[in-house]
Amino acid sequence: MEIRNVDRSLIRAGFLLFTLALLTGLAVPAFLNQRMGVTAHLTAVLSALLLIALGLVWGLLAMRPVQARLTRAALARIMSLSAEQGDSAAAREAYGRLAALWAEADPEMMPLVRDAGRAAGH
Repeated sequence: MEIRNVDRSLIRAGFLLFTLALLTGLAVPAFLNQRMGVTAHLTAVLSALLLIALGLVWGLLAMRPVQARLTRAALARIMSLSAEQGDSAAAREAYGRLAALWAEADPEMMPLVRDAGRAAGH
């Protein structure tokens, strides 16, 4: 099983969060409200484990056509709203994300992907 960059990023973020959660656990006796410290520690540990698990199965998750259309529509809306508000950095970022997500799209989608790539400056 090959681990891609997205998978590695999720796994690394999970291990970083897990390490911070362990350090939080060590600091629990120093908190004035120790229950809050334990809650923060446990929340971080569980979130870290979830990130690691998602990183391990990310390649197995397939985007269905409905999800793909909704993702494309959401990114297109973010792009248009950012452009309307004059936030060119956010618009370029959304265009870049759309171009990256759809780099291997079906042929009928490629004009949209090329336009998004040009708008992002790729």
